[in-house]
Amino acid sequence: MKVYIKNKIFSWGGGSSVLDENKNPIFQVKGKVFSITRKKFLCDAEGNRLYTIRNKWLNFFVHKAYIYDREKNKIATVKDKFFTARQQYFVTGYPEEIKIDGKFFSLTAQILRNGEPVGTIRRQITFIADAFELEAAEEDLPFLIALVIAIDNICDKRRK
Repeated sequence: MKVYIKNKIFSWGGGSSVLDENKNPIFQVKGKVFSITRKKFLCDAEGNRLYTIRNKWLNFFVHKAYIYDREKNKIATVKDKFFTARQQYFVTGYPEEIKIDGKFFSLTAQILRNGEPVGTIRRQITFIADAFELEAAEEDLPFLIALVIAIDNICDKRRK
């Protein structure tokens, strides 16, 4: 299944919309207005919170973002790799090994679970706001969308 994650142009907290292939909203990403850690909430279409995503407050060389479940338990840490020619992100603390692997200056990255591909992230070229296409199995979508939001948070933090 393909979904499209588009950051809203005008959003106080940095919210995003998540649409299916027919442009129907299936998830919401709500951002907290005043948040040093870029805290965002992934909610289903009815507004029920599924995940909380936030950056680590201080980053020196390796940037990190955390994913929490609806009970506020940290379930994963997403971090980039310092000094690499590839866009690589690693997920720790999750029961399975997850790695996001792309090429330098590439617009596409593979999501690998235990070495097997489970999803593809394609960055959409827009001049106004970040947009992504995620292709994955439907049962994996909520966590993988949270993963894309965490990576986008890390990239935004690194740029600023």
